Amino acid sequence: MRKIHKELEDFQLQKGWEISQDGVDKSTESLLLNHMLLTTEIAEIAEELRRMLNRAYDIKEEGVEAEKAFQLAKEEVAEDIGKEIADSVAYLCKFATFFQRDIEQDIINKLSEIRSRTKPNLQKRMKEEVR
Repeated sequence: MRKIHKELEDFQLQKGWEISQDGVDKSTESLLLNHMLLTTEIAEIAEELRRMLNRAYDIKEEGVEAEKAFQLAKEEVAEDIGKEIADSVAYLCKFATFFQRDIEQDIINKLSEIRSRTKPNLQKRMKEEVR
């Protein structure tokens, strides 16, 4: 994660796409713009999920078994949703850079926090329900 974060940071700096740190007014404007762009990318992920579910329904209506229809629809959107996920990660990295955060360490810390507040039996039940 650190490697890709650094690569994105360098790319954003090269393009002039970083969040401004030139005073409160420019920083505020830049943060709000990037917030809007991030939420747009997240919405595009949601749109791809909607497209996949609608497509799975349509394929199923054509007589294909539900599991197969779902898998075919998933394959149809995989590349596009991957692009939207990548765009979202790029914006998240911008925020991490602005706030001088180590995303990898923040994820590790968050997982540790979740594990410490989740009872072992609940974790086991959750795993079983996912299956």
